[in-house]
Amino acid sequence: MARSSRRRRAWIRTDRRPTAPARAARPPGPAPWHRCGALLASAANRSTGRHVEQAWWHWYGPLDTERFTAAWQSVTDRETILRAAFERAPKPRLVFHLNARPEVVRHRAGAVDWDELLEQDRLHGFDLSSPGPLRITLVDTGVPDVTRVLLTFHHGLLDVLSVSVLHNEFSRAYLGGGVLPGGERRPDVRDWLHWLECQDTTAARDFFSRALPADTSAVLPARPGPPTGQHGSGRAEARLAAADTDRLHRWAAGRGLPDSSVLYAAWALLLYRAAGTSGPVPVGFGVTVSGRGIPLECAERLVGPLRSCLPMTALVEAGRPIGGLLADLRDRALDMAAYEWVCPRQIQEWAGRPARRLQSLVSLEPAPRPLPDLQARLADAGIRFGHRHAGGAHPLLPVALLLREDADGSRLVTVVHDRARLADADADLLAGQCARLLRHLPALDGTETVADVLALLGQDPPPRIAPPRSGPPH
Repeated sequence: MARSSRRRRAWIRTDRRPTAPARAARPPGPAPWHRCGALLASAANRSTGRHVEQAWWHWYGPLDTERFTAAWQSVTDRETILRAAFERAPKPRLVFHLNARPEVVRHRAGAVDWDELLEQDRLHGFDLSSPGPLRITLVDTGVPDVTRVLLTFHHGLLDVLSVSVLHNEFSRAYLGGGVLPGGERRPDVRDWLHWLECQDTTAARDFFSRALPADTSAVLPARPGPPTGQHGSGRAEARLAAADTDRLHRWAAGRGLPDSSVLYAAWALLLYRAAGTSGPVPVGFGVTVSGRGIPLECAERLVGPLRSCLPMTALVEAGRPIGGLLADLRDRALDMAAYEWVCPRQIQEWAGRPARRLQSLVSLEPAPRPLPDLQARLADAGIRFGHRHAGGAHPLLPVALLLREDADGSRLVTVVHDRARLADADADLLAGQCARLLRHLPALDGTETVADVLALLGQDPPPRIAPPRSGPPH
């Protein structure tokens, strides 16, 4: 009890949500298809930590707390989604408020344990009935002019690319003395929702009506195993050195392949290997798309929950050349690109069957790209941001594969997993096997067979996965 009291006293609350109800700026709009399930689940139980993501970095240089908070207030005043709240009844909808205040908290050096703070902050979740899907925490490090900055946000209303845009907008506001300068108008979440409502879904329905993996598809990168005896969410990591990353990128580009297709191929191979058969095996998994490849002006800078998950399927066979599998995955992704605004709930409805056949997710995470002129202006003010780290939201699926670029050009292969299904040791094995495939692919000419490529894993056993738990997930 004493420790908890000390921790509460250590929090310096520079700003909190207003006690008076925020006023609605306009009539409520529909909740976005993409995140309706996430919003409903979190509104029912905010303490699971699911659908909550975190990003953090070091701030090098002087940090004025009042100016910092004012800058975030200015961004909140400008960005509609930061003033959005979620209503469950009578039907799911978003309410856009005229005013909201960002939640900024500062901890003195030594007052909190960083790892514990990350976990508790994630599990704290969000009260989605109040405006604000984002909060900011500052942690003094004890080193002069070095502060940790933590951004925690809800996937139902924001995505990773949105946070990059918000970070740049905040930087502009901070450099402007806490006030965001004027600029060109760009669309906000209301424009996007209106755009979605105007779409003719006929072509997308035809394309995705048979998109979900079939009953016979391999959908898990592990073979059936016993209960793990573990609980909660876990992370396993393996790293591709900068030289390996560069070699892989050049190899893929030379064959007209995006990096994402190579990642999908590695995962498809692991799904096939876990199936344990030599015959042709259809595999299926979810892939993330930015949702910004739409004909809406400045959509790439739109702040909202645009990112979605779409089903990827392929046929894998031991004697098939790996080049053919790579080309198929590339072509499938290109075909889906016109419909990246579609979400799993719509696909499930069109297919007339549940999307639970998607049991894993693969995501090539974009690296944050600060504006060059902004970096120069920050440097002139004596401010520099360290490399941004991302925790990755804990998915509802048993396992997710994330590939992120690091500051030194290396890439981090991360397996985020449900520990009750996939034990830590098996997640480590899975991350290592995926990284090994990615390292060795550039040595191939594309004529090698699937069996040849999988031979690179040698005698490594496939990971094991426990059967689903009964009852709702934790």
